[in-house]
Amino acid sequence: MFKSNGIDSMRIYNPNHDILGALAGSGIALTIGPLNQDIQSMAADYVAAQAWVAAHIQPYVNTVNFRYINVGNEIIPDPLAQFILPAMNNVQKALFFSNINHIKVTTSVAANVMGPSFPPSNGHFHDQAAAILNPIVQFLVAHGSPLLINIYPYYAYTSQPNQLPLSYALFNSTGVVERDGNLGYQNLFDAMVDTFVAALEKAGGGNVGLVVSEIGWPSNGAFGANADSARIFNQNLIDHVSKGTPRRPGVPIETYLFAMFNENQKGPAEIEKFFGLFYPDKTPVYPIRFV
Repeated sequence: MFKSNGIDSMRIYNPNHDILGALAGSGIALTIGPLNQDIQSMAADYVAAQAWVAAHIQPYVNTVNFRYINVGNEIIPDPLAQFILPAMNNVQKALFFSNINHIKVTTSVAANVMGPSFPPSNGHFHDQAAAILNPIVQFLVAHGSPLLINIYPYYAYTSQPNQLPLSYALFNSTGVVERDGNLGYQNLFDAMVDTFVAALEKAGGGNVGLVVSEIGWPSNGAFGANADSARIFNQNLIDHVSKGTPRRPGVPIETYLFAMFNENQKGPAEIEKFFGLFYPDKTPVYPIRFV
């Protein structure tokens, strides 16, 4: 289904061997990672990281196009965050000793790692997050890995709809909405990404790439969630990401839409069931063009 729709990359949240088997020979670039609850043991013991790589990467490395190993999803600033960098180092070491050199090791963070970040040039990691992230940024610099960010303009818009125009969130603004020095922002996505760019610059990672590893707009379930807005947002996003942002113009942004399918058992919030582009029977929730 990914191939038939022209989708060339996938992110999964646990090492599901049925999915890995199905991806063999497909060429689809895969982001994969250990479960959050496994990070502490992989940080404490290299053997645990080595065993994870041996079980989930090595058997498939010649047939599956692994792109990133994501060590920890939105853990920062949880107390478990202290284990992310040691686990990343152990996974990197395990890959090295397995002669696997093409897979980048990274972690993914949400917008809650940011301090007050208006305008985007003020973007910075808040103190608690910076204590964890600044050394991680140096790891990313050393290994040429990007930082993965999960951002949701939908939630930013619905948290302050009187301050943020819907058109700004949906890429429909006809002119500059937010001015930041000599840079102008016509959409909320660019502003959110550039707050991370500014934060990376302050952390010594001005050349670290950014991958938007989660983003989407729900089609039902809460205020602002409807199929029309979801279609407009996701289509405009697809059409926009190749252009870069005001702080990084012309630099395409690798972006992963969340999610492929509506899931009736997802929760706890009702809205989480409605981020899918397709129903479970593979019919589209709304028309969308991927290429």
